[in-house]
Amino acid sequence: MAAVSNINTQTLADINGTTKTQTANEAGSADRFLKLLVAQMQNQDPLSPMDNAQVTSQIAQINTVSGIEKLNTSVGGLSTQFGQMQALQGAALVGREVVVPGNTLAIKDGVGTGTFELSSAADEVQVEILDKQNNVIEKFKLGARAAGVNDFDWKPNSTAGAVSFRVSAKADGATLTPTELVRDTVRSISTANNQLTLTLKNGGNVAYSDVRSFT
Repeated sequence: MAAVSNINTQTLADINGTTKTQTANEAGSADRFLKLLVAQMQNQDPLSPMDNAQVTSQIAQINTVSGIEKLNTSVGGLSTQFGQMQALQGAALVGREVVVPGNTLAIKDGVGTGTFELSSAADEVQVEILDKQNNVIEKFKLGARAAGVNDFDWKPNSTAGAVSFRVSAKADGATLTPTELVRDTVRSISTANNQLTLTLKNGGNVAYSDVRSFT
């Protein structure tokens, strides 16, 4: 909780500092706008002077520019704060297992395991085990599976050459589109342009937004 408090305090300090700078910038923008308007009026064609509607329109633009600057500043402040909150959440995942998109087959003690997600229940699911060239080494049926995240185990005589898997599914004869997933441990996190990236133990980087679940 202390870490959250520190981040919020710093964020408020940053926003207060930004507000002071913003006020000065707005004043400068309005001053420049008025100088341009006066110069335009001084150099206007006497035979075709600006009418009241034109002058009113020009002055109204001062408020428009100021409003846009305020909006941009507010959005920027919210974006920064969101990035800080996301980094805090990501740090809590270091060392934990996450489920993310991918089709790498996990092999341990001669058993291959994989994970996939179904948007709806399937009455027929088939798994294909692939080698580095995406050639099918073996395929087997899992039967009916419920909607959501599902796991499978593959126990062959040899797992040599097996590196990935592919899942297909059907429901009432209609083809479904499963999403292959992998379970991996988060090793570290990094942020760039308010985007949080997780580095996984078994290699590869994934976006924080791609995490399906964690344990």
